[in-house]
Amino acid sequence: MSFPLLTATAVLPAVGAVATAAVPAAQRTAAKWLALLVSLATLGLAITVLVRFDPHGARYQLTESHAWIKDFGVRYELGVDGIAVALVALTAVLIPFIILAGWHDADPLETGSRRWRPTQGFFALILAVEAMVIISFEATDVFLFYIFFEAMLIPMYFLIGGFGDRAHAQGEKAASTQRSYAAVKFLLYNLVGGLIMLAAVIGLYVVAGNFSLAEIAHARANGSLHMATSTERWLFLGFFFAFAVKAPLWPLHTWLPNAMQESTAPVAVLITAVVDKVGTFAMLRFCLQLFPEASKWATPVILVLSLISIVYGALLAVGQRDIKRLVAYASISHFGFIIMGIFAMTSQGQSGATLYMVNHGISTAALMLVAGFLISRRGSRLIADYGGVQKVAPVLAGTFLIGGLATLSLPGLAPFVSEFLVLVGTFTRYPAIGIIATLGIVLAALYTLVLYQRTMTGPVKPEVSAMPDLRARELVVVAPLIVLLIFLGVYPKPVTDIVNPAVKQTMSDVHKTDPKPSVEAAK
Repeated sequence: MSFPLLTATAVLPAVGAVATAAVPAAQRTAAKWLALLVSLATLGLAITVLVRFDPHGARYQLTESHAWIKDFGVRYELGVDGIAVALVALTAVLIPFIILAGWHDADPLETGSRRWRPTQGFFALILAVEAMVIISFEATDVFLFYIFFEAMLIPMYFLIGGFGDRAHAQGEKAASTQRSYAAVKFLLYNLVGGLIMLAAVIGLYVVAGNFSLAEIAHARANGSLHMATSTERWLFLGFFFAFAVKAPLWPLHTWLPNAMQESTAPVAVLITAVVDKVGTFAMLRFCLQLFPEASKWATPVILVLSLISIVYGALLAVGQRDIKRLVAYASISHFGFIIMGIFAMTSQGQSGATLYMVNHGISTAALMLVAGFLISRRGSRLIADYGGVQKVAPVLAGTFLIGGLATLSLPGLAPFVSEFLVLVGTFTRYPAIGIIATLGIVLAALYTLVLYQRTMTGPVKPEVSAMPDLRARELVVVAPLIVLLIFLGVYPKPVTDIVNPAVKQTMSDVHKTDPKPSVEAAK
């Protein structure tokens, strides 16, 4: 039997999480290095998956299939297509940077505080989330996917509620209350979505008799599985609701600003750049593949909700006074673009949406981690507490600017290509939606440039006059992300070559082809 590469990619961080948690309390530094080494080893396995994957080969590759719960037709089935490979690679790339950025975030609090921050637990939880996210991308059994889709909520709950941001102006007690509120809100929203999805998963089993994604899709394609229209629509809504909460899509988004505001910067990146991608990925893998007719039926409403997310998130980002909440609302706007691209039902839109998942993860990580370094120096998340930072910390200001410009999709940086493809793909089928969505780009320029102007330019405020520039560890975190943003902005072909064949197969699942140009090209 061949080496179970996909299992190893998910199991290694899980084992690393247990080992990190078991490190003696006094050996905090050893726990950090162990977590970092495990994340780098996981990255090595993810690169191996990427190298061994053939974009023009079978739809699902490196597959593994073993009987699990025979009485209920549940199997341990893994396999990756081009979309899953790209997101597994994204996750594996970002986790080492998240660990490095949070190197001191879980150290013991200052002398005199009675509350101990268990360093080992912090890094163990990050590795646990990585394991669950990776296996969610790899799972081709619906029940197996559901288990880890829900299980990742547990370590995320403790990361948000137990290791919050120390930059809180109202004191430790108020900070603890706000963290608890944000963590509970995150958990409740996602649990409700998960419970509704569970009902849909059970309904799917009743109709199909098994949980295998490949078998159900094949049976639907060859006509051996008939699903009543009303049944398909109800099952689709059950799945989509859970994914829309995770994504997050308006109006199910309200947990995200609280969670990102109260989390440390690395955990905020883990939420929006890694965990939330499971929601948009699952829309492509499960909603469109299992329920093609219902997906087309729901498309007009979903496009309107996506458009609201784009404009609403951008408008609220413009008015934010808190740096982290601004990035959170910007992410809501960006997820609107991703979902719009998925349900535009064009190859350009879905390729752009998949590319956007990757590029948004990198750009949000760059901006939020630099913002975290900035906040840790000043001890405040409020934009008004900064000014003139570029004069005392030019490297920090420069990297912050590049991260911000990537957020507004400046040409030459990675998100531009993906956003352009989404808009083109949407416009060819739904021109009115595509035109209105461009308002999100204008607003993104506004909130990004205003944020930079108010924090980095102008007179140097006394509180930031002695602010140090980026240190070596912080440069190691930020520099590779900046390089990736520039490289993928200039040359996105390595990613598009991987995802495009999978997108074509998804288009085939929903029996859609790209619209023909309304005007023939001049000869």
